[in-house]
Amino acid sequence: MTPLLQAEHLVKKFGDLAAVDDVSFSVDGGMIFGLLGPNGAGKTTAIRMILGITFPDSGRVLLGGEEFCNRHRNSVGYLPEERGLYRKTMVLETVEYFAVLRGMPRSQARRSAEAWLKRLEMWGERSRKLEELSKGNQQKIQFIVSVVHSPKLVILDEPFAGLDPVNQSVLTDILLELKKQGTAVILSTHQMDQAEKLADPLLLIDLGQVVLNGPLTEIKRQYGTDTIRLEFDGDGSFLASSPSVKKVHLYENCAEIQLADHISPQDLLKEAVARISVRRFDISEPSLNAIFLQVVQGGGAA
Repeated sequence: MTPLLQAEHLVKKFGDLAAVDDVSFSVDGGMIFGLLGPNGAGKTTAIRMILGITFPDSGRVLLGGEEFCNRHRNSVGYLPEERGLYRKTMVLETVEYFAVLRGMPRSQARRSAEAWLKRLEMWGERSRKLEELSKGNQQKIQFIVSVVHSPKLVILDEPFAGLDPVNQSVLTDILLELKKQGTAVILSTHQMDQAEKLADPLLLIDLGQVVLNGPLTEIKRQYGTDTIRLEFDGDGSFLASSPSVKKVHLYENCAEIQLADHISPQDLLKEAVARISVRRFDISEPSLNAIFLQVVQGGGAA
């Protein structure tokens, strides 16, 4: 079966800088695809090429097996990281306008706008101007605009920005519903916990090049199972200099630890019990956040 979206050997340079350098990937319908990378990695440039906003110097983008062109635009929804709506326009008017702009008949656009505003508990705000809304509610309207016309492909750049935990949970449920309905979703985010819960497969770009690509389980397997997740009470700062520890990501009362060579989990547990009160000690695969930090900070592939 032909993937819904294919990006083939995309290259984009700005002067001597290769913002995107030979990036390829494909996205099927019913998939949430994670497009990850640090600031300046080339994610936004890649997204702009997929959308036809910027043209690649070489390579091509196909939608449904056809080279992307203007007639495909209504099949795509896009939530940019930057706010891009008309601040003095009323909420319902804005959502309706963008639905019609994307090819919906006005009566259908009104029904879809109403359904989405109610789904995200924004119907009561329909007569307010966008500039009167909180940042989180503006983000919800921006998301609604990206999906109101029922696109086949939705590209979301930092969709959880500005949302409280309740609304993050609501948006997570909606993304899973879109996946179940067969929509292809590209999720670009710095929130590794959200990417780990939602996205599979994943593509990690750094300095314009692909450094990781594949199913989440394979990526985690590549980085081993010598990771310790430790929860504790007390001062865990000793872990940063412990000879038992190769690498540690230390947080408030918890840590994710990669063991030094020839050190067993029992060795570390014995050391930890002598220094802190251990509440939890698990041996597991590394988190996506730990893998991201290892790759981006120069640790490279396992």
